[in-house]
Amino acid sequence: MPGSRTAEGENRSYFHFFSDFRDYNVTALRIGETSALAFIFLLALAGNIWGIYLLVQRQHRLSAANCLVLNLFCADLLFITAIPFIAVVRWTESWVLGDVVCHMLFYVMSLSGTVVILSLSAVSLERVVSIARLRQAALRRRKELAAALLLIWAFAALATLPLCCFFSVVRLPAAGEEKQICTLVWPSTAGEIFWDVTFATFFFLVPGLVIVISYSKILQITKASRRSLNAGLAYSENHKIRVSQQDYKLFRTLILLMISFFIMWSPIIIIILLILVQNYKQDLSILPSVFFWIVLFTFTNSAVNPILYNVAHFRRKCQEIFLCCTGNIVRHGAGTETTARKSNHEQPNLFFISR
Repeated sequence: MPGSRTAEGENRSYFHFFSDFRDYNVTALRIGETSALAFIFLLALAGNIWGIYLLVQRQHRLSAANCLVLNLFCADLLFITAIPFIAVVRWTESWVLGDVVCHMLFYVMSLSGTVVILSLSAVSLERVVSIARLRQAALRRRKELAAALLLIWAFAALATLPLCCFFSVVRLPAAGEEKQICTLVWPSTAGEIFWDVTFATFFFLVPGLVIVISYSKILQITKASRRSLNAGLAYSENHKIRVSQQDYKLFRTLILLMISFFIMWSPIIIIILLILVQNYKQDLSILPSVFFWIVLFTFTNSAVNPILYNVAHFRRKCQEIFLCCTGNIVRHGAGTETTARKSNHEQPNLFFISR
């Protein structure tokens, strides 16, 4: 990674992030990068808007878990707003977007990513509380739910505020001319180490641990309830935990969201820590192009989230839309369709387990 001399005369090495000064013709590579960015942007935009639409359509019976998933979709939409700016930087190489965008770009990306992981953590807690019936009115009141959502956004905004403050435009000599990059300039190395380690621990590892523990508890309850059902055990009405088929389906969907998040966000967390290590090991060189493709992989999570949730949770609606688009509409009698729907609603397929 190239070094530079600051205005005060101090030698310092800066990571270029998305600026990549290449001394050869890379038009084909730029077209490929832009095409990949555009594809992910459009897919994530359509998927998240579709997911928000389907959830809002069910507003008369929108659960707390679905509200938290709705919050996740909104965070994903905010996250992908960075894609057009990144495409511009990959073409111009030098930073031409100004100081304000430099301060806000990485702040918005880290803010929305933090909201996603906190929302997944919150929905896992809500599910285990709801299924175990530890609290009958957990996050069911609108004021409590609104407060929880506001707390998630406020906590994420405060935790990622240093990125807004310390990302700035730096001028570097490159190939006989001065070029600009948007990079992270911490006042002290100790502060950078503290923030990186704290952020990775409390906003990645701890929420991940909460999610794993919560879903392990739900899985334990579900398995026990199925064993009880198979054994034909009877319990009194006041001493049982109900795990409906709908709860179990939502549980499986959220498990997929959790797995995809950690697979697609782990590389960006690792490379951020490697950028920190690079300050001490000058022989460790991380190319901006490597950082770009890892970030692109992370953006893919914003497109995968709504696909996983919508297809798994609204499978019937997805099938109807697909059949409508392909013209293969299977028509049923009105009486038959009504009877089937009533049957589905009247038999929620509950499993039981004693407390």
